[in-house]
Amino acid sequence: MKQSYNAALYMRLSKDDEQFGDSVSIETQRNILSQFVIEHGFPVVDEYVDDGWTGTNFDRPNFERMMNDISDGKVNCVIVKDLSRFGREHVQMDFYLEYVFPEKGVRFIAVTDNEDSEHGLSDFVPIKNLFNEWFAKDTSRKIKAAFRAKYLAGDHVFTHAPIGYKKDPDNKCHLLIDDETRWIVEKIYNLALAGDGPSKIQRILVNEKVPTPAWLNFQRYGTWAHIFEGKPENKKYDWGLGQVKKILSDQVYLGHSVHYQQTKVSFKSKKRIKTSADKWLIIENTHEPIVSEEVFQRVQKLIEQRRRPRKNGTNQIFAGLLRCADCGCGLSYNVNRQNKKPYAYYRCRKSVEHVNQCTSHYTRYDVLYAYVLQSLQSWVDIVQWDEQATATRLMQQNDTNEQANKKRATDGLRVAQQRLSKLDNMLSKLYEDRIAGTVSERNFAMLTQKYQEEQGELESKIAELSSEIESEKQREDNIGKWIKLIKSVASFDELTTGLLNSLIEKIVIHEAVKHEDGTKEQDIEIYYRYVGKID
Repeated sequence: MKQSYNAALYMRLSKDDEQFGDSVSIETQRNILSQFVIEHGFPVVDEYVDDGWTGTNFDRPNFERMMNDISDGKVNCVIVKDLSRFGREHVQMDFYLEYVFPEKGVRFIAVTDNEDSEHGLSDFVPIKNLFNEWFAKDTSRKIKAAFRAKYLAGDHVFTHAPIGYKKDPDNKCHLLIDDETRWIVEKIYNLALAGDGPSKIQRILVNEKVPTPAWLNFQRYGTWAHIFEGKPENKKYDWGLGQVKKILSDQVYLGHSVHYQQTKVSFKSKKRIKTSADKWLIIENTHEPIVSEEVFQRVQKLIEQRRRPRKNGTNQIFAGLLRCADCGCGLSYNVNRQNKKPYAYYRCRKSVEHVNQCTSHYTRYDVLYAYVLQSLQSWVDIVQWDEQATATRLMQQNDTNEQANKKRATDGLRVAQQRLSKLDNMLSKLYEDRIAGTVSERNFAMLTQKYQEEQGELESKIAELSSEIESEKQREDNIGKWIKLIKSVASFDELTTGLLNSLIEKIVIHEAVKHEDGTKEQDIEIYYRYVGKID
């Protein structure tokens, strides 16, 4: 007796697939599958469409709905245009095709690949799945490179413009000031300048019924409808504390574009994680600013100065700045209360938490304070005395080393790019050899994994070297920024959290050296923002 089948037509399209135009569109897939089921007489239970979902994982809403219908016995045949529409992750592909579907008695058909599990899937299916995964990775790499090129050219890539701005109708990658909403940004910054913290600003915005960015986007574009439709009137004024903090720290309002503040865990995952500030790509002067540099920096200082003091009443102005010269770990704050006059000090956190893994790198708070204060005051005086001479000195500092590093990075980048291109060709040739039967499946899988691992390493190296070269190009601009920053602080006779964080990137503490006469000497290196350590 011939088995009857109840078919599910599964279709998928990711944003990355859009580059191929209509050949893989949902409509094209639907036409191919509809014609196939008519010709072969398959009764169709339903269509399952994941539009805008990647094939590198299987966490897709309609794929899950289809699997639920399979579990409920409604579907016993899955039909797709080709294997890549089902997915681009070879391990999970094998899991579904070799284990799940056979156990549940589900027939699988990939129309244009001419694969049908009822007649036995061909030996090339695992190879095709591997190639589809490699293709997804290669596409991801190329898209990242294209986006980086856009960013470096000053283009914005966004769904909606940040509050205070709107998309340029003549150039969707450019921002224009939105006269209808810029007042909200200006109000938030003015409140901060008046001494109000983010929490108080949030309450003021709510009480004065200032509309949120989400509400404004809903009004203009219909987005976030599920948040506002059928909700109380005050929902449109429901500002979050995080929104206020983001606006107060966002360099977009200085006229800059900031990219790579988050990154994907891998090309197979949609999960994003925050990246450290040193990995951000900042392109300056891409659009008209709403907030001046002076106002922005003043606000940052005020925010830093509002940090709560410790229980002992001291404000940790060096928090997050101190680093051990040997292990790179942060230094922890402590108070020696055994003396008549208690005093504060710092020591390497690793030496405390992991005995014998590092030394203490002990330094007293008052000694450190005096040294940093004197250093900063000295540079303020030097810059004010002769700004041009200071700039020239900084440009000449380690100039030979800088040129050597630039050449090394450039040569390394060229070699890595050539090797990556060669690997792409090798993978393509390997696939052809497997199809032709000149290489075994075992060797194909082993070599593919080896090449893909090397690709990943090369991609990381290329990104690192590109960033290094870009940093070298920015050196002169950075010196100008640093001098401008030093000039902006004028004179001061005490250190604050805001002052330190605006001028200093890190302070490296070396272990003290004891001399034969009993005296001690300790190196403390200050790395300034934009220019690093100055000799």
